[in-house]
Amino acid sequence: MILILLFLVDVTPLARAHAHNDYEHPRPLLDALDHGFCSVETDIFLRDGQLLVGHEAKNLKPERTLEKLYLAPLRERVIKNQGHVYSVPTKFYLFVDLKTHAKDTYPVLHELLAKYHGMLTEVTHGKVTERAVTVVLSGNRPSLEELATQSPRYAAYDGRLSDLDSKAPTHLMPVISDNWASKIRWGGSAPMQTPTREFLQSCIQKAHSQGRLIRFWATPEKEAVWKLLLDLQVDLINTDRLSELRAFLLSNNR
Repeated sequence: MILILLFLVDVTPLARAHAHNDYEHPRPLLDALDHGFCSVETDIFLRDGQLLVGHEAKNLKPERTLEKLYLAPLRERVIKNQGHVYSVPTKFYLFVDLKTHAKDTYPVLHELLAKYHGMLTEVTHGKVTERAVTVVLSGNRPSLEELATQSPRYAAYDGRLSDLDSKAPTHLMPVISDNWASKIRWGGSAPMQTPTREFLQSCIQKAHSQGRLIRFWATPEKEAVWKLLLDLQVDLINTDRLSELRAFLLSNNR
């Protein structure tokens, strides 16, 4: 009963909450929205001209499309909320992880996104029009050069730590993301070593100095890790545990 009542009222949007592998929840996208998440991530495969959502090719189902699970319900929300995903103006990110080759997958994705251009951040001849949802391409991304020359463009590039010295404009590369387990290797049980903390701080500061968000995936699902990420001003905190992260962020006024 408490859970039902919670979602009968407007949820507090949580700008730092990122739903990793969002499609694995019972209600893809909708569960994340009910918890106030402002960033969700989905994997897509190109199959017979359709963009199907799933973690592995063997588990794909024809009815689970990117359009049905994400784009259409987001547009419905944006219309309902007069141009925003939530009832209050909040930036919202849809990370799309391309699992099949970009050469084949991205043109189909671009064509689909064009159908929903009214809610998507768009760049045309260098002019940026911010809208309710910003799409960020991860996984098998098109090259940065290809995206830079595309007009109109409805998606941006998910950078890596190796891109921290890039001169790309923020509308092209708004986020730097990387694998925590391979770069940091700290699980939250013992104090973080000073060199590791300094490396992490330098990455975050450099990303922020360029106006980019920063995110890590494969982070341990521990409050000690979440607290460190908050303290160091990591912008998007990765989780599969929607309720736990929501409670943590609210208790920390974030």
